[in-house]
Amino acid sequence: MKQYDALIIGFGKGGKTLAGALGAAGRKVAVVERSEKMYGGTCINVGCIPSKSLVHSASLSAATGGSFAEKAARYRAAIEEKDRLTGMLRQKNYDKLNSHPNIDVIHGTASFLDGSAVAVETQGETREFRAEQIFINTGARPFIPPIDGIRESAHVYLSETMLDLKELPEQLVIIGGGYIGMEFASIYTNFGAKVTVVQDLPDFLPREDREISQAVFQNLTSRGVEILLNAKVQSVQDGEGFTSVTVRTPAGERKLDAQAVLLAAGRRPNVEGLHPERAGVELTGRGAVRVDEKLRTANPNIWAMGDVTGSLQFTYISLDDFRIVKSQLLGADDRSTGNRGAVPYSVFLDPPFARVGLSEEEAREQGYELKIARLPAAAIPKAQVLQKPAGLLKAVIDAKTGRILGAHLFCEEAHEMINIVKLAMDADLPYTVLRDGIYTHPTMSEALNDLFAAVG
Repeated sequence: MKQYDALIIGFGKGGKTLAGALGAAGRKVAVVERSEKMYGGTCINVGCIPSKSLVHSASLSAATGGSFAEKAARYRAAIEEKDRLTGMLRQKNYDKLNSHPNIDVIHGTASFLDGSAVAVETQGETREFRAEQIFINTGARPFIPPIDGIRESAHVYLSETMLDLKELPEQLVIIGGGYIGMEFASIYTNFGAKVTVVQDLPDFLPREDREISQAVFQNLTSRGVEILLNAKVQSVQDGEGFTSVTVRTPAGERKLDAQAVLLAAGRRPNVEGLHPERAGVELTGRGAVRVDEKLRTANPNIWAMGDVTGSLQFTYISLDDFRIVKSQLLGADDRSTGNRGAVPYSVFLDPPFARVGLSEEEAREQGYELKIARLPAAAIPKAQVLQKPAGLLKAVIDAKTGRILGAHLFCEEAHEMINIVKLAMDADLPYTVLRDGIYTHPTMSEALNDLFAAVG
């Protein structure tokens, strides 16, 4: 049984970055990854990077127009570019760790033997490894609901497999109205597919500010996306070259025929086959690895990072998880999940939507006296220059202190602008700092002048 200082299960953002830091500090590290197509983690291979590559290509395609055949050709080229990009990044990530003298990359499926030992199975061969410290970084996997026929259909795709679909479908049905579903709806609408989204909840994007949710809904439907709310998929049945999706809606039953069905019903922590109980590692009621604010499990020699902990499923949260763990092992032990500050996120629609902090509804529920600022994206000169005037910007301000409680930006380049607001919130600055800031012109970020000048 080979001995390491540290063994990391999963080649995701937190795990690979920790491996590099520990290796550089002279520790012997093993990184176990079960899929050769996942070196670098979810983001690089089946998440952020490939989907945003398609977001970019789809936006260019929409601006170009043309026949469906021309759009389908551009779609095939976009898939090829996505494959080139992810392949390059995957190899770069693998080489960076595999070439390090203190790091061994081990291909295989890991499972705990006890609190300090792991078995790794590769092509029928099982090897055993022991480590003083073990880190779980196994990510999450798509959730497949119990819908009749969904597992048997040849035309149902998960978000990962949808990224490999070579031919543009004329009709696409998306099961799930969350962020992943909305991004794919925007992508395929821009490429020229007819998209129908089936959501079982009565409210669209229910966790978001109501005004912003309505603005996003109107934008998507104006671009041709059909969104069925309070609708439940009853069954999926393949036909000749298509799939028929039976949906129960408030208006009655409907059958939706499509060449492709995307299942975007959420993701679950990936602990299948890991046997954490053998190591004294506890799970939450939702199947995530239970950790404290320092990302320590119930076993003091085992930590967990990233999506498997059940926290926000963003690659930058996994990166911050690395910082928290590193601060314990190699630093001042001054970081925790409790001092991250405001966490922003973006949904890459067209235009993108980005948020940080509280919605108006959440702030009122918490008892704040509020001032609200709103700005239509069409009022931003740079939005007119880009010919992207759709959208709405909204800020939620504490009336007593002038502190920013939340910001919701649905406009071009919102994913960049939101980081400025986050920085101001983390620094506990009043909204007037952004209102009176000097920004270059013409830019989308200078809209923060006008947005916060509209505080009422």
